[in-house]
Amino acid sequence: MKKTLALLTSSLLLTACASFQQSGDKANAEAAQDKKAVLAKSAAANRKKAPKARAQQQEDSLPAVELSEDILYKVLTAEIAFQRGQWQSAYVTILAAAQQTRDPRLAKRAAEIAVAARQPSEALVAVRLWTELAPHSDEALQNYLGLIMLSDSVDEIEPLLTQRLADAAPQARGPMILQIQRLLARAKDKRASFAILQKVTQPYGDLLETHLALAQGAFNVGDATYAQREARAALKIKPDSELAVLTAAQVASDTNEATKLVSDFLRKYPNSREVRVAYARSLVEQKNYKDARTQFEALLKEDGDDPTTLFALGVLSAQTDQLKDAENYLKRYLQVLAAQPEDDRDPSQAILLLSRIAEERNDLDGALRYLDQAEPGTDGYINIQVRRAQLLMRKNDIDGARKALEAAQSESTTDAEQLQLIQAESLLLRDANRNQEAADVLKGGLEHFPNNTDLLYDYAMVCEKLGNYKEMESSLRRVMKLAPGNQHAYNALGYSLADRNIRLPEALELIQKAADMAPQDAFIADSLGWIQFRMGRLEQAETQMRLAYSLRPDPEIGVHLGEVLWTRGKQEEAKQVWREVQAKDPDNDVLKSTLARLNAKP
Repeated sequence: MKKTLALLTSSLLLTACASFQQSGDKANAEAAQDKKAVLAKSAAANRKKAPKARAQQQEDSLPAVELSEDILYKVLTAEIAFQRGQWQSAYVTILAAAQQTRDPRLAKRAAEIAVAARQPSEALVAVRLWTELAPHSDEALQNYLGLIMLSDSVDEIEPLLTQRLADAAPQARGPMILQIQRLLARAKDKRASFAILQKVTQPYGDLLETHLALAQGAFNVGDATYAQREARAALKIKPDSELAVLTAAQVASDTNEATKLVSDFLRKYPNSREVRVAYARSLVEQKNYKDARTQFEALLKEDGDDPTTLFALGVLSAQTDQLKDAENYLKRYLQVLAAQPEDDRDPSQAILLLSRIAEERNDLDGALRYLDQAEPGTDGYINIQVRRAQLLMRKNDIDGARKALEAAQSESTTDAEQLQLIQAESLLLRDANRNQEAADVLKGGLEHFPNNTDLLYDYAMVCEKLGNYKEMESSLRRVMKLAPGNQHAYNALGYSLADRNIRLPEALELIQKAADMAPQDAFIADSLGWIQFRMGRLEQAETQMRLAYSLRPDPEIGVHLGEVLWTRGKQEEAKQVWREVQAKDPDNDVLKSTLARLNAKP
């Protein structure tokens, strides 16, 4: 159980915590996309500018065009055509009306029609006109940039960007540069877009944002030296800038340098929340959970109801076996989410982890109660129901477990979810030694997903337990055909033949092929040793079995190694290996049957 909990918490830590690069991207995106701040600064600056300059920053005036019967007719017929699916006719008519009237609203509508019809080339023509008719429209520029990034003529945007930056109020210019960098980063030709960024920002080398944008742009094209130089320049301009230090950490030469940059920054500016979040996440990536927890605890002191911090502390506490703390943090996390219905976070991961913690202390009823908090329709509901079924199985309530999975069936909406539920039910039945029912479930699943190799493999394994070797081999052969690189199918069939002591040369060929695909797979190494044993090559078998057991001291591998040693006259060593197996798994059926067959005692 502890192993399962550790795997779960490690996975959640990787999911919940991002790197410096992701943190830098996030901070940069937030700064670049803060459109309201840009407009607010621009408006404040406009009030202080001369009338001519102020007019340039205001919305472009609309043309004085009379709504004639001819124009109205064209617009109406175009809209009707568009509703009938005749996008080309609608687009041409509206675009022609825009060219005739010089009205940017009609150009915008023509662009909308082309976008809805998924015609980027036509959309770009309309947006070019829209930008020409409304040269100071931020919306037109955004659409123009977005479309031009998809084309091969990204250089045509340079004059427009140069003019927009020149016209911008000084207070708005910095955020606009960051916004431009984000848009240019979407271009197909990264080098060309970076060259444009360098040209349009060249007059503004005194701005923090210029150096941040150039650092990001250089990083995106793989020029680490350039990126690091620009990041240092940004920090020199504003040493307390969170965005600057995050960018510097993002483009740093290695993790140690990035960590030092951020930790030094936090010593000088301890109230920098975004930087502390990034630092904590980087510590998680380095598996330094103790120090990461310290950083998240500092963050929690600033904001005791921050869900991200609560969740991170819950997972970190579970990872370090501080399960009571983990439970408290995660329960608080769920309370905060319940009080913030507008928050779209999925609580299922926290619920699952709480359930694992309760199971760890053998409180199966408590583990089930935690699962009751999940609501149908949420993203993680299927996983919750699979978990419920597993817990009910531990209580020997297999019928209840199957009902839980049936309830999940009504909520599943994708093939992946359907497959997950089929496999979960078959596994429950196999664990309960109800192999015929498991085979029936898998066979039913294969009627819907006949080419799914996972179902075929599971079905083959159940058929082997039932003694239906013909069906087993047929299913594994189909897996090999559908997925020639699936080493497990070759190994399974080869091992089955070897275990039944039939068609040994063919079994060796199959297992050897699997070993060639996955030479470090302990179970395949075990199979290779077992076929050597069956073929009477005892020395080779022993060598191979020792290798397998060193790769993974699995009980079944240990039983096989013990039998090989026993047969070679090394009874005391065989008994020692079997005692190790017995200590790990006292009820191991393979060990019991082997000892009985050999009339041996560990």
